Amino acid sequence: MNIQTALKKGRLKLRYNNVSSAQLDCEILLSKAINKDKKFLILNLNKEIEKSDFNYFDFLINERSKRKPVAYITQKKDFWKYEFFVNENVLIPRPDTEVLIEQILEITKNKSKLKILDIGVGSGCVLLSILKEKKNFRGIGIDLSIKTLKICRINSHKLGVDNRLKLYKSNIDNFNTGKYDLIVSNPPYIKKNDLKCLEKDIKFEPAQALDGGVDGLSELNKVIDKSAKLIKTKGCLILEIGFDQKNKVKRILQKKGFYIKRVVKDSSNHDRCIVSIKL
Repeated sequence: MNIQTALKKGRLKLRYNNVSSAQLDCEILLSKAINKDKKFLILNLNKEIEKSDFNYFDFLINERSKRKPVAYITQKKDFWKYEFFVNENVLIPRPDTEVLIEQILEITKNKSKLKILDIGVGSGCVLLSILKEKKNFRGIGIDLSIKTLKICRINSHKLGVDNRLKLYKSNIDNFNTGKYDLIVSNPPYIKKNDLKCLEKDIKFEPAQALDGGVDGLSELNKVIDKSAKLIKTKGCLILEIGFDQKNKVKRILQKKGFYIKRVVKDSSNHDRCIVSIKL
C-alpha cells in the first residue's frame, strides 16, 4: 500500500467517526507511524509503506477515532517556539494560552532578573517558555500531581532550563515559599456543570485541571488570594480566564489590592488574559 492510499483509508475512518480535522490528523499520525515528516508524505504519495507501519498507523487512527487527542497519541505538542512532551496527566497546551507569554514578555522586556511563580504549572509550557526566552529569570512551579511535575521536569530538561527551575508538589492553599516579582496561572475555570458538555476530545484531559467549581471561580479565587500574599509590591499577576469571567475576576482582584492593567483577547476575540499589578 502506498502513502496516498493509507492516508485515504485513515481519512475515511476518521470522517466516519466525526473527526473534523481528519486530513491533518491523518498526516500527523502517518508521519509518526513511518517516522518521517509531513513534507516527506506530500512529496512521496506513491511510495509503498511497510505492512507493519500501516498496521501501526491503523492502530493510531483507531485511537483517534475514539476521539483521543492527537497530542496524547503522539505525546508531543508545539507551543510558542518549542515542542513539549505531553500525556494524559497534563492539559494539552493551546494557542490561546500563548497570550500569557506575549504579556509576560511585554511586561518584563526591560527586566534582566526576575523570580516567577507558576501556579498549576502542568506541562510547564508557560513557565519554561519564559525561562527559555529570558536567560536570567528563575522560576518556581507548583502542582498537585507528582505525575504532572515529572512531565514538567522532562520538558525543562529538553529545553535546557533545569538549573533555573524548582518544582513543588503542593496545592496553592498550603504554599507559602518565597516572594515573587511575577506570578502567572492558568487555573481550572470551567463550571462543574459544563464539564459534561465539553467536546469528546477534551474529556480525555485531567478533570482536576479543568474543574473550576460550581461557578468556575473557586480556583481563581484561591490563586488571587494567595498571590496577594506571595507577590511583591508592584509585582505583576497574569491570569488566564474564561471568556465570560472578566468582570467577576476584575472585582476579585481589586478587592485583593490589585490594579487592573489590561484585559487581553485571544485569536477568537474572547477575553482570555488579565494583567494586574499589586498596589
